[in-house]
Amino acid sequence: MPIYALGDLVPSIHPEAYVHPDAVIIGQAEIGAGSTIWACTVIRADDAPIVIGERTSIQDGAVLHTVPNFPTTIGNNCTIGHLAHLEGCVLKEGALAGSSSVILHRAVIGEWALVAANAVVLNDMVVPPGALAVGTPAKIKENAVDIEGQRLGVESYVARAATYRETLRRLD
Repeated sequence: MPIYALGDLVPSIHPEAYVHPDAVIIGQAEIGAGSTIWACTVIRADDAPIVIGERTSIQDGAVLHTVPNFPTTIGNNCTIGHLAHLEGCVLKEGALAGSSSVILHRAVIGEWALVAANAVVLNDMVVPPGALAVGTPAKIKENAVDIEGQRLGVESYVARAATYRETLRRLD
């Protein structure tokens, strides 16, 4: 897997994290225990840190980036869906960014909140705990999240990492 230092900025990946061989990690990125980084994900922490907590899934094709003075911080037990783009934002415990969603500068996604597929969370927007953000630009629907369903999704990706670590092999 391509993991790059950028000058003095060196990624820190917990030994219990799983990083797919086709993911790219650059710069001041930190990945917690039990987290999974899937194929074609790009984590580029050149302007500020990117911190990913424990047991968090960054799924295929996601792009995590920063801007000067605005790190990207993702809590424990989060799910970042396929092709999502996160930049200079904060996701709290258990938050879910749906497939192809975009979460921009200084936005805060509360505990166990959900950003729907294709939604765009604009700069400085706050999605309250347990709320659903849907649409472009995102609108908030309070208390609309199936938190237990999100917990099951987290567990499935934590378990999947063990299978990939033990059995993934390239055939070409």
